[in-house]
Amino acid sequence: MQRIQLKYTTPYIVFAFFLSSCFLFRPSPHKLFKHALRNEPYDVIIVPGSPYDGTQWSSVMKGRVIWANYLIKKGIAKNVIFSGGAVYTPYVEAKVMALFGEKIGIPKEKIFIEDRAQHGTENIYNSYWMAKNMGFTKIAFASDPVQSTLLMGFSKRRFKIKIDHIPFIIDSLATMDDIYPVINADSAINKNFISIVETQTFWHRFRGTRGKNIKFKKE
Repeated sequence: MQRIQLKYTTPYIVFAFFLSSCFLFRPSPHKLFKHALRNEPYDVIIVPGSPYDGTQWSSVMKGRVIWANYLIKKGIAKNVIFSGGAVYTPYVEAKVMALFGEKIGIPKEKIFIEDRAQHGTENIYNSYWMAKNMGFTKIAFASDPVQSTLLMGFSKRRFKIKIDHIPFIIDSLATMDDIYPVINADSAINKNFISIVETQTFWHRFRGTRGKNIKFKKE
């Protein structure tokens, strides 16, 4: 009985250890922000999407969009690529975030949209190539601290142009929390939407989170 229990619990223990190791050995958001201040301005920041249900933005989406606005207003970044397709809902995440971003003050000409990514690794990969093709050479990934930590290794291994990370600072966001923009998101609806839950198995989606569904091309 003990052997059976060990067989099924070991993968979860290993996975938990892996996650804790990621957080243990990654630099803190404050340290990464100080690094960004020394290396600003960035040509573009990549901001990954978050599902939208058609009523209001989630706390995750809100944090990422407000942080993008902050970085641009402070001159730390010149442009932003919002990345994300219609993954779990009919709304194309990048388009919704662009609408919110413009509503709270990001100039429209500074906003670019990558609307195919379904996973965080694809947010980085697709947006990296978009940025590179536009001639941007200083790139950063701006998301929440958890996602940034999980994707830091991926962004360091794969690309010739370095991708810095600027995860948002929770304390800083708290001072900007009283923002409640209203948008018309009809233009962000994918009329041919099919949920990723119906098109991909759990293991296929798990592979996607690790970047295993990407067809990498040489630089």
